[in-house]
Amino acid sequence: MPAPQLPGDRAAKTALREQLMARRRSLAPADLERAARALAGQVVGLPEVRLGVRVAAYVSVGSEPSTSPLLATLAEQGVVLLPVLLDDGDLDWAAYAGDEHLERAGRGLRQPTAPRQGVHAVATADVVLVPGLAVSSRGDRLGRGGGSYDRALARVPAGTPVVCLLHDGELDQPVPVEAHDRRVTTAVTPSRVVRF
Repeated sequence: MPAPQLPGDRAAKTALREQLMARRRSLAPADLERAARALAGQVVGLPEVRLGVRVAAYVSVGSEPSTSPLLATLAEQGVVLLPVLLDDGDLDWAAYAGDEHLERAGRGLRQPTAPRQGVHAVATADVVLVPGLAVSSRGDRLGRGGGSYDRALARVPAGTPVVCLLHDGELDQPVPVEAHDRRVTTAVTPSRVVRF
């Protein structure tokens, strides 16, 4: 359970977000490509992912750890659910049917064109892969601040593996937490897998 938010935690979150996003923007394209391949290998090697028939994932954007090499591999194993951003910032879910069936959406995102399965579809996943900017040594995740994944993760049943994908150097950060924050069970970088 996350610790209650202390005064100044919101400002600390904002400052940490800005620092980590600036660091990500400085990454070279060749380094991002190399990291994407290594990250995909790490994720596919996780037992919970290998055994998962239904995986909730996401389409990376910008300098996020790339999910491009990962999505096709996951789709070969079973059903991959991807988020569809709703007008209120919540996440609906739809099946991934290949990159050619992705469309541009708000906030620079790409999302599937397949029929939507509802906001509670994430609860049917065997494992949930989530984006993040940092994860603490206890598994506290720092997102981008929109709250979309906070709402989605509240629907994921206890015991379902929740895996945050990060760049190297984004683990063991002092992540301030709020009451609604949910810890991840695992963090994966191109060079490390850490379980909480």
